[in-house]
This record gives sequence, C-alpha cells and structure tokens, in this order.
Amino acid sequence: MITRAAPLGDARSGKLADNLVAFGRALRRAGVPVDSARLALAGEAAALVGVESRADLAAALEATLVSREQDRTVFAELFDAYFRDPKVAAHLLAQMLPRTPGHAEPARRPRVREALSPQAPERGGESSSERQVELDAAMTASEQQRLRHADFNALSADEYRLVERLAREVALPLPEVASRRTQAGTRGPALHWSRTLREAGRNGGELLRLLRRRRRAQPLPLLVLVDVSGSMERYARLLLAFLHAATRGRRRDVFAFGTHLTDLTPAFRLADTDAMLAAANQAIDDFAGGTRLGASLAALRRDHARRLVGGRTLVLLVTDGLDTGEPEALEHELDWLRRHCRRLLWLNPLLRFEGYQPLARGAAALYRKADGMLAVHNLSKLQDLAAALAAVLRTCRT
Repeated sequence: MITRAAPLGDARSGKLADNLVAFGRALRRAGVPVDSARLALAGEAAALVGVESRADLAAALEATLVSREQDRTVFAELFDAYFRDPKVAAHLLAQMLPRTPGHAEPARRPRVREALSPQAPERGGESSSERQVELDAAMTASEQQRLRHADFNALSADEYRLVERLAREVALPLPEVASRRTQAGTRGPALHWSRTLREAGRNGGELLRLLRRRRRAQPLPLLVLVDVSGSMERYARLLLAFLHAATRGRRRDVFAFGTHLTDLTPAFRLADTDAMLAAANQAIDDFAGGTRLGASLAALRRDHARRLVGGRTLVLLVTDGLDTGEPEALEHELDWLRRHCRRLLWLNPLLRFEGYQPLARGAAALYRKADGMLAVHNLSKLQDLAAALAAVLRTCRT
C-alpha cells in the first residue's frame, strides 16, 4: 500500500506551503510566470526532496517554477534572499526581506529588489475615484520623461514591462536606396516605351504624355545580430521587441548569438510581438551565457552568407563587445562581413556611460571595423535611432 507523503511543516512558524505561496508571489512580482498549478507542483516536489539539503530544495523548486532560461538568475537571487535566514518564515508572510544589522544588503537586479520590497496595505474608506486618481498620477509627464531617459538595466519589473510596450510604438524608418528595378514616372534618364504605348492605346493611339523610366526606391535589406549573453540580459528582450515592431513589413534576417549562432528569422515572421518573443525564447538555448562573436560570425559566413543581399544589406550588430574569443579571429570575420554589406553599425548599450572607451579586445576590434557606433540603452536613444542611422549612412563609405 502506497501512502501519500504528509505536507512538510515548519516547527518554528508554520507550514512550508505558506512560505512557498509567498515565494511564488514574489516571483510573479519579479516577472516570472507562476500559477497555482506550478505552486502545487512545487509543494509536492518540496515534500519529496525534503528541507535537509538547501541545494536539493532549490533545484526542485527551480525545476517546477521556472520555465524560461532568462528567469533562472532571478529565481536564484530570490531563493537566496528568502531561504538564507532561519527566521525568514515570519517575514515571508509579510512579504519583507529580513535584514541583518550591521551588514549591507547585496546588490540585486531591479526585478528582485521590487519583488522583495514591502507591499503597501489596502487603505480602507477610499473610493474608486480616489484610487483611479492615484493610478493616473503614476504616469504623469515627469514620470514619462524619467522613463524615456532611464537606462533599461535600471528599471523595475513593472517599469520594464511598460517601457517594453512603449518601445514597440517607436518608429524606425529605414533609409531607402535606388534598386535595380525601374518604374514609370515623369522624370528619368530614358523613356519607358511599354507604359507610354499602353497609355496611348487607352487614349485612341494619341501620345498625350511621355513616361520616363526611373529606378524604384526600396528600403535597405536588414540583417540584425543580437547578443543574448549574460551582460546583455536586460537589453536583448526589449530590443528584439522593438526591432520586431519597428521593421514589420521589411526584408529582415535576425540572428541571436551567445556561445553560438541562432536563427530567429522564423520567429520574426510571426505577426504578434509576444508570440515572437515566446518563439525566440524556445529557440535560444545559450541565453545568459558567454559571448563568442567571432565563432558566431564564422557560422554566419559558412551557413547563411546568402542572407547578405548583393552588398546592399544594412547590418545592425547589437552587443556590448565583451567577446571571449580570439580578437584575431573576430577581426577576420568582421573584415568579411564589411566586404559583403553596405554598412556595419554597432548598437552599443555601454554608451550609457559618459566617457566610455572600447578598451576590451573584442570591443576594440569592433570599434575599428564598424562604420558607426550608436547608443540604444533607453527610449530616447531608440527614438533617435532612425536619424542617427541616416546620418551615419550619409557620412560613411559608399
């Protein structure tokens, strides 16, 4: 006969289930998708592994509560904060972080700090109109201005979700160039005889006007390479959402790179941005790892060289340049890429620091080979990106 394991209890201040529920609330506030089914499964996993080993309990909870690679570091920090103090259960129910007198709190991600902050209790006697005014005041002009210039890496979880949605509304009109195809118009170097004669046929054979042949304008083909390493964690998702919405309807090929290259072009064909992000999350298996840009560019040259259309492609390389590979190999691949594209532009989040210098070996190689370096660390820079692209294209090599 098989008996079901009894729920684990906490002899100091209650049941472990209560602590797990509070822990789940904190994960949700930090942006980790946790529902009641996952919490029930986490309770069963905790009952099976027990609480004797902290590492076993952490592994069991992570396996049941975390489904996305980018949420693992947030889970690890929250777990460490919640279960490091034997008396933490009393604080869990109040959603407060235990503090040790005389010791400074460790630096944590904004999502984790917000999840651990105390929640303001409901104030009785307030009307719905008063609560509505309070919510409206949270996004006044000054607040919007602050978020417009706030670094993506310093946003709380709620601010990050808001800025991500605002970024989807930022336009990015790509510069246009004359294509090899022609169309009829009023100006041009030669007559467009076929269109002229067709129009004359509709007018009884009378040549009322002479149409001329001119080259058709088209947006530059776009190739985007996005760094998904650990140092780019806060920027990668937001910039992918921005590029998906801003380049909709244009020819674009998108790749993610960390320790290797991942083709995100099938995900970018999805019309919905949230669906694209979910598909990209499933495709990327080296999220928050190291950066091997040289090896990733070698894979692009070897397997996807045809994505570079006739030397007319605009390449956007989104990275902080903290490459762990050999700089000689990186320079060799960057030379090949420059020969096969129209422009190579480096979108660097580290330009948020005043006086930034590309001193790292990978960053120095990128700085020498790229046609331009642009900032993309806040909404203001994203809104200025189109003008910056046009300016770089005018001043760089032809």
